[in-house]
Amino acid sequence: MDSHAARAEHSENAAADHGRRSRPRVGHIQFLNCLPLYWGLARTGALLDLELTKDTPEKLSERLVAGDLDIGPITLVEYLRNADELVAFPDIAVGCDGPVMSCVIVSQLPLERLDGARVALGSTSRTSVRLAQLLLAERYGVAPDYYGCPPDLGVMMQEAEAAVLIGDAALRASLHDAPRLGLRVHDLGRMWKDWTGLPFVFAVWAARRDYLRREPRLVRQVHEAFLASRDLSLEEVAKVAEQAARWEAFDAAVLERYFSTLDFRFGPEQLAGVREFARRIGPTTGFPADVAVELLGG
Repeated sequence: MDSHAARAEHSENAAADHGRRSRPRVGHIQFLNCLPLYWGLARTGALLDLELTKDTPEKLSERLVAGDLDIGPITLVEYLRNADELVAFPDIAVGCDGPVMSCVIVSQLPLERLDGARVALGSTSRTSVRLAQLLLAERYGVAPDYYGCPPDLGVMMQEAEAAVLIGDAALRASLHDAPRLGLRVHDLGRMWKDWTGLPFVFAVWAARRDYLRREPRLVRQVHEAFLASRDLSLEEVAKVAEQAARWEAFDAAVLERYFSTLDFRFGPEQLAGVREFARRIGPTTGFPADVAVELLGG
């Protein structure tokens, strides 16, 4: 290929890449807890303006940090570890102000008897795992023997005295499997609230700083689209639950209760919860105890 043809091909590729990149690359967590944040996007028409990538919280966090996504949800611990590269969206998150239902410790023993006991971790989500470890260590004074395991409660309980589960697997375990097996269910959100009096945030939405510098208007449009989607979904939460129940293993009443239990805000109280969590775990988790949380428009 001569130099002229090579330059022409490079220009065509660059133009094609620009065309592909004209829509923001946005992450989408494939858990029920995020459905209300995305359900309204199709109703408002904003979905057409986004290039959505669906994956687990861990994979999406990795892709946002690596620059493979422009905007997306990121687990709280990974956000705090990479706060220098990210700007968080205000007033939108996945958290709780009390029970959360989908982040739990399921145990055969009282929690204060888990010192040295085997505890299976059914997820690599650093936030939920660190919260469970923090509560067990500081509130109950125990140091279990932790190990990773697929999130199947029956299998986990063959080898462990307790298990940490998140997301849809936690919902199934706490609503169906644990009662059937006679196991205790401890809600991590309730435990944190009882201990600190604060809400807990499991994931925030953030934009990469480099993308925000290039596309400030688009970033604000995406933020506004998610707020509008969240508000519409919560106004019509019964309809969201009814539609989700068609393909999920939970009935509409359970899903409506779940969506109404979750806290999708990220205001001053939620920020205070984030700062308290960072203060307690930062030095042992890879970020300063007083890590700065920068909000879009702040």
